[in-house]
Amino acid sequence: MTWTTFHSRGEILRRVIATADARRDGVLPTDVDGVAETFADDLELLGVLQLKWHTRLAGHIERRLVEQPLDLPLAVATAWGSACDELPGVRLVLDHYRAEPVDDAMAHAMAKATRKEHALLAVMAGQGSIGGVEAEAASAPLGAAIEERARALHHGVPTLLDDTITRADRPSLLDRLRSVLAA
Repeated sequence: MTWTTFHSRGEILRRVIATADARRDGVLPTDVDGVAETFADDLELLGVLQLKWHTRLAGHIERRLVEQPLDLPLAVATAWGSACDELPGVRLVLDHYRAEPVDDAMAHAMAKATRKEHALLAVMAGQGSIGGVEAEAASAPLGAAIEERARALHHGVPTLLDDTITRADRPSLLDRLRSVLAA
């Protein structure tokens, strides 16, 4: 892959993610310009989106564990919600194709990616262990429970500030204190 191809692929991926976030319909945005020329098929594009999600999730988990090291499962569940807020369209695409894969290869890939994500959640929450296929298989159900908890906690409620609200629109600490004292 040349330098130009690498940057072009990155730009197309950013547009795919932006389109998925805007549509929020759970369908791979294969109609974005350049997707057909850049990605071999839907499975490759889905794999790249899975990698993007996994990377963002791992970053959020690391950050939450530093901030909140006492309740590891809660920190991991909250991190999952934060990653959802940053990549809502990607999460919907992954959920859609996990539930409704288009073929056996996609079903196998999504099952494997889900098992690995669940194992990651369990390990980072201190409830699972690493060490091969057996450890991953044992950790996956624990991670699935953490994902369920994360979905229940998140329940479509963003943990990030709404982009439509600017700093100028939000009352300052002093303004909030004044309103409390006035009441």
